[in-house]
Amino acid sequence: MKSGFVSLVGRPNVGKSTLLNSLVGYKIAITSDKAQTTRNSIQGIYNDDDSQIVFVDTPGIHKPKHKLGRRLNEEAYYSIDDVDIILFLMDVTMPFGKGDNFVLDKIKQAKKPTFLILNKVDKIKKDHLLELILKYKDIYDFKEIIPISALKKDNVNEIINTLKKYLPDNVKYFPDEELTNTTIEFRAAELIREKVLRLTDEEVPHAVTCVVERYEDKKDKAIITATIIVERDSLKSIIIGKQGKMLKNIGSKARQDIEKMVGKKVYLDLFVKTIKNWRDKEKYLRELGFYDISENEGE
Repeated sequence: MKSGFVSLVGRPNVGKSTLLNSLVGYKIAITSDKAQTTRNSIQGIYNDDDSQIVFVDTPGIHKPKHKLGRRLNEEAYYSIDDVDIILFLMDVTMPFGKGDNFVLDKIKQAKKPTFLILNKVDKIKKDHLLELILKYKDIYDFKEIIPISALKKDNVNEIINTLKKYLPDNVKYFPDEELTNTTIEFRAAELIREKVLRLTDEEVPHAVTCVVERYEDKKDKAIITATIIVERDSLKSIIIGKQGKMLKNIGSKARQDIEKMVGKKVYLDLFVKTIKNWRDKEKYLRELGFYDISENEGE
């Protein structure tokens, strides 16, 4: 039995959460085409007969504009330092930019074995991919360079097979049936937020979060009360929509996904609440689970 912890890092929107879901074979992390979709370090656990790999999906490293942004970067930096192997994801349809260079500098400081994962290769020609591999192999001493399409699951098994050669431990950290370290309440809240991201305009996603206030698990159903939190009343109006239609649509689509997750009927009550500038207020960041990692490093 070989095991280890593996962090997925990169700029926002390079496909880290999609890759995590593909690696584990289960929807652990929400996905959307909006940057900063992932806001917490989320563990997904891969098991087979001879290995256990704990993957850590991290928030995209970016230039922060508020306390929440700084907190997300802290989570990503912590996950780089606290794992055995790093998967550095890049979107091959985008040029290597300042953001990639910033992430790479953090990786260099960590001095951990690092794979370069070139994602979205289904969107470029093979000769261009070869050019990129030749170019990127010289920017750092990557242990491996693996081209994939996380969305189509192309070559994802190659990551698993190659990682096994580098796993440092021989301890099983989690039971086989455990797929993630996150709670049902957290995943339900994230599925609701995912629907907000997918159904609303560009101005909404960054200023919204979601929290489950009540989760009651009965034999044949689950009863959930959740609140969508926004920064401005104008965003609250967008999410509720004309005659409540947008909120009903968000609730309907979220409920379907939550039912798949829990395997039973779900009754979902959704509310929308305005907390002005919650992303910059320590009180609300703490209440919503965005803790200051630096405060706990000595524990």
